Amino acid sequence: MENDGGEGSSFIVSIIENRAKEVGLAAFDLRSASLHLSQYIETSSSYQNTKTLLHFYDPIVIIVPPNKSASNSTSTVAELVDRFYGSVKKAVLARGCFDDTKGAILIKNLAAKDPSALGLDTYYKQYYLCLAAAAAALKWTEAEKGVVVTNHSLSVTFNGSFDHMNIDATSVQNLEIIEPFHSALLGTSNKKRSLFHMLKTTKTIGGTRLLRANLLQPLKDIETINARLDCLDELTNNEQLFFALCQVLRKFPKETDRVLCHFCFKSKKVKIEALSADRAKKSQVLVSSVILLKTALDALPLLSKALKDAKSSLLSNIYKSVCENEKYDLIKKRIEEIIDEDVLHARVPFVACTQQCFAVKAGIDGLLDISRRSFCETSEAIHNLANNYREDFKLPNLKLTFKNRQGFHFVIPQKNIQGKLPSKFIQVVKHGNSIHCSTLELASLNARNKSAAAECYTRTEVCLEELMDAIRENVSALTLLAEILCLLDMIVNSFAHMISTKPVDQYTRPEFTENGPMAIDSGRHPILESIHNDFVANNLFLSEASNMVIVTGPNMSGKSTYLQQVCLIVILAQVGCYVPVRFSTLRVVDRVFTRMGAVDNLESNSSTFMTEMKETAFIMQNVSHRSLIVMDELGRATSSSDGLAIAWSCCEHLLSLKAYTIFATHMENISELATMYPNVKILHFHVDLKNNHLEFKFQLKEGPKHIPHYGLLLAEVAGLPSSVIETARMITARISEKEKKRMEVNCLQNHSIQRAYHVAQRLLCLKYSNQDEDTIRQALQNLKEYCVKQKL
Repeated sequence: MENDGGEGSSFIVSIIENRAKEVGLAAFDLRSASLHLSQYIETSSSYQNTKTLLHFYDPIVIIVPPNKSASNSTSTVAELVDRFYGSVKKAVLARGCFDDTKGAILIKNLAAKDPSALGLDTYYKQYYLCLAAAAAALKWTEAEKGVVVTNHSLSVTFNGSFDHMNIDATSVQNLEIIEPFHSALLGTSNKKRSLFHMLKTTKTIGGTRLLRANLLQPLKDIETINARLDCLDELTNNEQLFFALCQVLRKFPKETDRVLCHFCFKSKKVKIEALSADRAKKSQVLVSSVILLKTALDALPLLSKALKDAKSSLLSNIYKSVCENEKYDLIKKRIEEIIDEDVLHARVPFVACTQQCFAVKAGIDGLLDISRRSFCETSEAIHNLANNYREDFKLPNLKLTFKNRQGFHFVIPQKNIQGKLPSKFIQVVKHGNSIHCSTLELASLNARNKSAAAECYTRTEVCLEELMDAIRENVSALTLLAEILCLLDMIVNSFAHMISTKPVDQYTRPEFTENGPMAIDSGRHPILESIHNDFVANNLFLSEASNMVIVTGPNMSGKSTYLQQVCLIVILAQVGCYVPVRFSTLRVVDRVFTRMGAVDNLESNSSTFMTEMKETAFIMQNVSHRSLIVMDELGRATSSSDGLAIAWSCCEHLLSLKAYTIFATHMENISELATMYPNVKILHFHVDLKNNHLEFKFQLKEGPKHIPHYGLLLAEVAGLPSSVIETARMITARISEKEKKRMEVNCLQNHSIQRAYHVAQRLLCLKYSNQDEDTIRQALQNLKEYCVKQKL
């Protein structure tokens, strides 16, 4: 299977929907031979769930059925693809290709795991749409790529996206997970400011992709998260193991995960007589893959040695499943019977070409031996020709270089050329301070050399046919090896490496509870703290008894940074990484929703306010009791009365749920919620007012704080006329007086409820505490005395 060697996507995505807005999606990864199936009801008229999945997979092709032009104006998936993914190749297949029965049969035959283990027998009717999408994706791959999937080689996952934390595409952008804001304006160097680029110290392409996938869809399973954290504990405490794994992982080829494609896919055309130039190229890729596989298997004993004494469950399981697996020795033994033991994976083009030509041992195929002799003779003749030219034309610095596309050519430093080059040299191109050129003799030898190499590749593939079938029998073991190497690359070269570059205890292990509070002590923004050395840490506490925090403060006091910081800490923790806090205990989050920023969306003809309302509507329709909701300045894009009403109403709705909400606002009236609802907590960012100047401390403190006329102070700095400022002061003074009186009345009415909730919150915290029995008893006694004192 041909594939780009870069970090770009290799997913083919097929989508189909029914009239009930139920969507089936199949994502087929050509690189790792895996199929991810999702089926869900689209709750948003703008197809937010589908957009999130498409953003995650970043497909190279999107397959859809024909779009029936309905009489009504309802949008469809096909219209979504046309509108938002115009740059992605779109393939329209007949509805007959979306056959769920055929899809189920294909998956039964191709899946590496037993169909019952996938739940296919039980949930066949439930997954009919994504099975239909799978049939279309596999049919398109077979037709366009000219390959069929080897039986029992495909890694299949059902409902893959929603087994993980779901982060919608808008939130991915707001939180700067993959790309920072304004990256197009600030240039590529600014990419280091995203979470992904901060962690991107992985050494393999597969590890980089796994890191991106984990950040976009963090884990929800506490057991898996803790297994990764246990592994990090061991790596951070055992430097010898950490450095040993760093060294060993360098021994494995960067393309190890891509190698699998050539064993999971079989070419439809097997006639040797019909081999074309394109076929010869595929043969070259196949030979290279076998060499890569041999190199990876040669490095396994080193991995075994490094992991032998590992204690954490993740590393010890890797040792048992890979290092003690006899299948790898069998594959290696079969390879050594045919492949020369001295052959190694090489990156230099001509060395790689030579290695591929001489991969198979001598004496196995007579025609291959003849082709090799021709390849050696032409290669030697080319080098002799270069020596002759150096002497005949007095060009001692003439170099012979090789590139895969154009073959051999000469490179001559321009300073060595006196006057014009001899007429014998053709195809003369200036390249920097050098001249690139060729001659008719070299072109003739190049053609013969290329032909001999192509014949070598073809005959080598013939020799490898039996070996390939033997390898395909154990393709599931190779899939496992690739997954493990990607996981180790991410944990060792990204997570552990990042922790090792920070001061001791700057990053700590997060603790997880099933339904406990979210407590963050001295949390820091993982991206900004690397830019600002004097970053101010802040705390957070949310629980079922106090599930909403309202953060107030002037512009530029740090509200938006704080909101982003909390979400990034949660995401880092749920991918199984240490977090930038002194201490943290978290409840697993199933979805992260953000409502941040204020921009017009001209593409969808939406004003700032309309965009804001659409994002808020999506949150309200999809929020669950385990969600984390972060809202920044809701309602500021419309009239003050309507904005306050919407913000207040949304807060009341969210308060009725168990979801954790952080709400940042300039509207001081919103603080009145805390006087009416005991599960609301008010925080503010501390600012000193000195000589009519604001001094930002970026420090979060409890309770509301009224900073008089901070908007007017900033307006004055911006240059508004003094007469305008004075009039504004008079107006705001009258409004503030009325609000202050109303707040005092509410506080008196609800004071007793507030105190009772405070006690309930303390009891909830003690429920999830891991302190010893005596400490908990003392805390309960103190709480009892408090209740007596407060007459509760």
